[in-house]
Order: sequence, then C-alpha cells, then structure tokens
Amino acid sequence: MARARIVIADDHSLVLEAYRQLLEPDFDVVGTASNGQELLNIAPALNPDIILLDISMPTMNGLEVTKQLRAAIPHAKIIFVTMMSEPFYISQAFQMGASAYVLKQSASTELLSALNAALKNQRYISPQLSLEVQDAIETPWVKPEGFSSKLTPRQQEVLQLLTKGMSTKEIATTMHVSTKAVEFHKGNITRRLGIRTTAELTRFALSQGLTKLSDQHP
Repeated sequence: MARARIVIADDHSLVLEAYRQLLEPDFDVVGTASNGQELLNIAPALNPDIILLDISMPTMNGLEVTKQLRAAIPHAKIIFVTMMSEPFYISQAFQMGASAYVLKQSASTELLSALNAALKNQRYISPQLSLEVQDAIETPWVKPEGFSSKLTPRQQEVLQLLTKGMSTKEIATTMHVSTKAVEFHKGNITRRLGIRTTAELTRFALSQGLTKLSDQHP
C-alpha cells in the first residue's frame, strides 16, 4: 500500500524539522513551506494527500490559503496544527473543509492520530479543547450586518491597530494624536459595537477584513 504524501507549512524551521522527523517513519513528506504563499505555490504540483499547516503564517495565513488549496487540490486533507484555541478559528477551519485541528503543544502525541483519522475521512480535534470550543465546529461565525458602517474611518484605524496588539501610547504615536484621543475612539468603538474585550474586537475585525491573522502577535 502506497504511503500518504504530505506537505508541511510552518514559519519556524525547527517546527518543520520536528514534524518531518515525527512523520517520515510512516508517511512521505514530499515538500515543506515557510509561509502561506510558498505553500500555495508548491502544493498543487506535489499533489499531496495531506496538507499540514499552521494558521498564523507570513504573507498568507492558513485560513486564507486553505480557500485556494481546496479549489486546486480538492482531495487533499487539511490538518491545522496551531496555537490558536479560540472558537472563531476552529469554526472557520472546519467550515473551510479541515479534517483535523491539533494544538501545537500536543502535536507530538496527537499528530499521528489526527493524520490517520483524516485518511479514514474522520474528523479529529485536540481533546484538550473544551466541549464549548468543540461546539464551534457546528456554529458558523455570522458576520454582523453593517458592522463597518457603524465606525468612522478614524475608529476603524484605531481598531486595526488595537488588534495588532498595540498599546494606547503606541497607537497615539502611530496616528499622531494624543492618548486621550485614542481612549476616546476606543470608548466609542466598544459602545457602538457592544463589545469590550480585545479578543472580541479582533474577531469582529477579522470578519470584516479590517485586519488579517498574519497581523496578529503569535
């Protein structure tokens, strides 16, 4: 029986090598990529059975590249190995056709099980994730109507910088305004949207295309 062909994408060379060593006894690792665009460039010609990738990668994040990979190589199984444990990312991954979602911290013990499940057309998700998080698979994220139109261009700019992890002082410096002005805009944003946490703001910004996963801090 022919061994499954795998392409791996991660922006850390040590992680790529660790995955290769873990998988090569049982699978054929036919290619690696260090970012989303490189993965998209090499994967179609390599025609893998499985694509193993992170979500947070330079140039094109894992969710973005998966949309195009599903069209180019529809038979390939998509397996995410990531630090992202938020329900939003899990929901998006499975909506895009992922077969498995594995947390990086447990990849050494779970990855082989995830690969074998995917090859059997079964779904795999790291058991460390809570039942509430697993429910996200069946709960698609719905974009709120008219979200962007609720914010002024200046407020959208503040939101973009907030979701990059910048402090109030850093945002003020970038925008050439006072910290009080930034706090004023932040207050208006949270009041208009009815949300307060950075995680929620990031999720809304992602859904509206105001920011990208590759902009987020790892």
